[in-house]
Amino acid sequence: MRSKAKITAIGSYVPSKVLRNADLEMMMDTSDEWIVQRTGIRERRIAAKDEFSSHMCIGAIDDLLTNYDVSIMDVDMILVATYTPDFPTPSVACLIQQHYGIPATGALDVNAACTGFVYAMNLANGLITSGLHQKILVVGADTASKIMDYSDRTSCILFGDGAGVVLMERTEDTGAFATQYFGSDGHGGSYLYRSGLRKELSGNKLASNGMLVQNGREVYRFAVGTVPQVIRSILDQVRWSADEIDWFVPHSANLRIVESISKKIGIPMSRTLHSMEYYGNTTAASIPLALSMGVKSGQVKAGDRLLLLVGFGGGFTFGGVIVEWTLAPQAAIHPANENTKEYEHS
Repeated sequence: MRSKAKITAIGSYVPSKVLRNADLEMMMDTSDEWIVQRTGIRERRIAAKDEFSSHMCIGAIDDLLTNYDVSIMDVDMILVATYTPDFPTPSVACLIQQHYGIPATGALDVNAACTGFVYAMNLANGLITSGLHQKILVVGADTASKIMDYSDRTSCILFGDGAGVVLMERTEDTGAFATQYFGSDGHGGSYLYRSGLRKELSGNKLASNGMLVQNGREVYRFAVGTVPQVIRSILDQVRWSADEIDWFVPHSANLRIVESISKKIGIPMSRTLHSMEYYGNTTAASIPLALSMGVKSGQVKAGDRLLLLVGFGGGFTFGGVIVEWTLAPQAAIHPANENTKEYEHS
């Protein structure tokens, strides 16, 4: 019998520092009303000067370990979705292995920008169902604030820092993953990038200061044009309608993008989980953060069908999965009203 993968624990973390719209009003020509109307974001969390993606990953994993009766010492693969690693090398995944002293595990960072967490989940599902691995930590984390140009008011108002994690394990019972769909459109690469060694992309000269550069209009056009088609393809694979999905968990890029996508696919905002209002666009962390909030609030229950969709971001990349949530609420011992854990890093 072919192995299947299920999610056995979830955790999240955000830094303690809050950057409110009122704070941004003091830094640039903007207003709380303007930001909320265009993005739905009221505040975001900002990592401390000496706090990096690895610290936030550890904070999310500690939250997972606090709230679930599981061990990670027998994890045999760590996958971290991030485009803001502490270092080009060693990987954030290796830093996690070192912190916990996990004795025998692979360690790999995945960079698909805002789609990264869903890509990493799909990779973990493949490694487990193929029989190659038994137990995998899948983490999404980004410290976008450290690569943000705070003179660019069209982009800096969007982004915050955070991390989310799930533990995935092999099972011979009912698996969590119903189907998946992934793709890319490299023509959009120059609309959302962070410069590196190379100074041009697709014939376009890049701003080479190492900061995030985004053409918001093109990203919006891509998201609202492509994502609904991807969702329909995913639902067609399992022959489900949008009404048969209990929760839609999109990438929390911008509330107006999410509202447009939800309207086009016929899933109301009352069945849409997002994390952007008080955490902003946390890129690779936005989907697990929203899901963790839904679990901790008691909204997401065992047996729910989740459309974990769609990471859409730099590359351009896109992708999504349908997950049947198998984690019973009683498996968690955290207070129902606790949204995240704020981790004091070392």
